[in-house]
Amino acid sequence: MNWLKWVIVSLAIAAFVIAGGYGVYYFSYVWGDASGYDRGYSTGHDIGYSAGEQDGYGEGYSSGEDEGYREGYDQGQADGYEEGYDEGREAGFGHGYTLRNPTYEEAVDFMKEDKTSDNKYNDDDYGIYVCAHFARDVCNNAEAAGLRCAIVHLVFPGTTGHAIIAFDTIDEGLVCFEAITDERVNPEIGKRYYACIEAKPGYYYLTPGYDDTIMDILVTW
Repeated sequence: MNWLKWVIVSLAIAAFVIAGGYGVYYFSYVWGDASGYDRGYSTGHDIGYSAGEQDGYGEGYSSGEDEGYREGYDQGQADGYEEGYDEGREAGFGHGYTLRNPTYEEAVDFMKEDKTSDNKYNDDDYGIYVCAHFARDVCNNAEAAGLRCAIVHLVFPGTTGHAIIAFDTIDEGLVCFEAITDERVNPEIGKRYYACIEAKPGYYYLTPGYDDTIMDILVTW
């Protein structure tokens, strides 16, 4: 019987050792798993946060830069156009657009509609309102209408002369008009001015008492 007791005791001791070892293993596993989880979470969180922050900043900066560039470009273009338009308008003497050469028909229609010829010629005191003033006003009105117009200076013998206007038409070339009467003029050097005017139907010009022979023709745009 002694040997049986010894076997039983031995088995009990072995069972106790095994149970104790498993308990120690289980406790150690649980403690190690929790500790490892905490350490892994902390390390992974820090590394992941840092990487995510860098990637997020890069993507956010790139996206913001692109959107900001587009918005800035559009606004800058609009502001630049407005400022450039204002400066160009001022530099262009208030036109704000490019002058163009008209057709002959457009030139004739403009002269018919323009009211400068309704003004009264007055040479009682030079400079009040004479041919040069008529030509100036017709040119200003033509430019306001977007048409390119020139003042033509006709040089007569001595110190006299005359001012008319001209359009460089796209179909008939340079065409001159008398700014005072709206009549077409075909000036030629060496020819009397009165003979160069295409008088209106039912009208004609008498030879003036002064020499109006055209000595030179100066076209100023």
